Amino acid sequence: MPKQIHSYDAFRFYDVFRMNSDGSLSPLRIINVNGIVIGPGVAFGPGVNVGGVDFFRYQDFDIAAEVENGILFIKGFYERKSYEKAAK
Repeated sequence: MPKQIHSYDAFRFYDVFRMNSDGSLSPLRIINVNGIVIGPGVAFGPGVNVGGVDFFRYQDFDIAAEVENGILFIKGFYERKSYEKAAK
């Protein structure tokens, strides 16, 4: 079970995305970010915004999200240490 941060679950970045051999990222499951829905098989490179987000900027962050009907709705990003300290 993912950790809770605020009212959302926290997912490790690389539990949601895969780094491909060509340096692009692909989601490992269906995601929704700001109304844009993509899933496995979609690949994008650095500087490409998906739903207004350049995911390459957030590789060292965890993802705040909620799951509804099998779709991961991404709500934001958090530095791991910020919520791990709050949980202690």
